[in-house]
Amino acid sequence: MKYICSKCKKIEDVTSLKSKCDCGGLWKLKFHAPKFDLKLVDKNTWGLFRYRKFMPIIDDSWKDITLGEGMTPIIRFDENVLLKMDYFMPTLSFKDRGAAMLISHCKSIGVKSVVQDSSGNAGNSVAAYCAKANIKCEIFVPEGTSPKKINMIRSHNAKVNITPGSRDDCADICRNKVIEEKKYYANHVYNPFFYEGTKTYIYEVYEQLNRIPKNIFVPLGNGTLFIGVIKALEELLESELIETMPNIYAIQSEYCSPFVLATKNSELKLSKVISKPTLAEGIAIGVPMRAEEILEYIYKYNVKTIIAPEDNIIRSREILASKGIYCEHTTAASYAAYLQYCKDNESLSDCLISMCGAGLKSDH
Repeated sequence: MKYICSKCKKIEDVTSLKSKCDCGGLWKLKFHAPKFDLKLVDKNTWGLFRYRKFMPIIDDSWKDITLGEGMTPIIRFDENVLLKMDYFMPTLSFKDRGAAMLISHCKSIGVKSVVQDSSGNAGNSVAAYCAKANIKCEIFVPEGTSPKKINMIRSHNAKVNITPGSRDDCADICRNKVIEEKKYYANHVYNPFFYEGTKTYIYEVYEQLNRIPKNIFVPLGNGTLFIGVIKALEELLESELIETMPNIYAIQSEYCSPFVLATKNSELKLSKVISKPTLAEGIAIGVPMRAEEILEYIYKYNVKTIIAPEDNIIRSREILASKGIYCEHTTAASYAAYLQYCKDNESLSDCLISMCGAGLKSDH
């Protein structure tokens, strides 16, 4: 198991503290999981580390880091839609999947202090697992981030820096600190160990349903969940547990949709977009750092990129809440996108939508 540069293909040991290659390319993980087999799942472990046979784990640090994340239920919302309740997590967000894996890796290689930038959920998740691991943590969030998310981050004894400008501006400020002060960048976009945690989303779906739904709707900002979903589905294909890739719908905010614009014109690179203020703050990423990797997946598997209409987010949240599902605005945007797609195209059955974040976190 090694890091491999996405640009120059340089190999680096995974104990490296570098956030990226010297050439500027982001790391990918040279790790080949064994064929997925439910017989290799440790059913005595209640949580995502039950799948550790298929994860790049160095030692047993995870045992001291886990907060019981994973194994979230799937519920039937209506005759066409299944909801994966991923806000049933220790920090009320699906980001715990990646953070548990990443911070376990940090503990394994002796990292003592980390920094990270986030729109809120990932920062809170990393802060929580750093608290469990006794690793110092500093989080950068953009102005306008939900105060409740900020308070949660601070509750884990992490330092919070609220930065002016957009989510992309926040990332630039944090990355400058990484470069200038040589901090470990425990970032959910840069570090490929994070995706080795988010891929357990699909492992769980397969174990719980003994199949994969025909249509999977995935929010797409930086690609944290999207990349994990693709990786796990590829593993299921290779293991011959599914015959074909399901239909994947990548959801973007109406006010920040670089992938929608790129695929509309069959472009191989993104044009920079300036995001407008949106309720879907978690996917408002104008400059995704793994854009080329994500576009490659989109074209390879004929992923449809779709819009979550801004003026339907609140209504979609109300519809979900009226049936007992109280999610945050970014999560409601996924349901809004599903409804809009069915309205504009065709009614879909056997759909899976992730409930990524809990509603109390975005009441602001």
